[in-house]
Amino acid sequence: MKLLLDACVWGKAATELRTGGHDVVWVGDWAEDPGDESLLVFARNEQRILITLDKDFGELAILRGIRHHGILRLVNIPARAQANACEQVLRTHAIDLVAGALITVEPGRLRIRPPTAET
Repeated sequence: MKLLLDACVWGKAATELRTGGHDVVWVGDWAEDPGDESLLVFARNEQRILITLDKDFGELAILRGIRHHGILRLVNIPARAQANACEQVLRTHAIDLVAGALITVEPGRLRIRPPTAET
């Protein structure tokens, strides 16, 4: 799976996901963060699922209608558990994400917002 990890995601999660066979780009490796809107565009153009802790991406996608290739938001997931949480969601909901869903995962809860026609 092709993934783009926002800079706010724990850096070792990128390493763990790569070890799991995923093609991972971590924004923390870049010289500077280009901003949320640019990251969404980059992820869409590269056909990468965006993984973040930041709720602003959902707002950009839903309220502003910015197209994306799937967003996975981690809420209250400890840094060392982030890669595992991503793996679990990717195993069960990769098709939803690739189709453009916005998924929020938090301890004991998973919410899926299906893609809209514009996604």
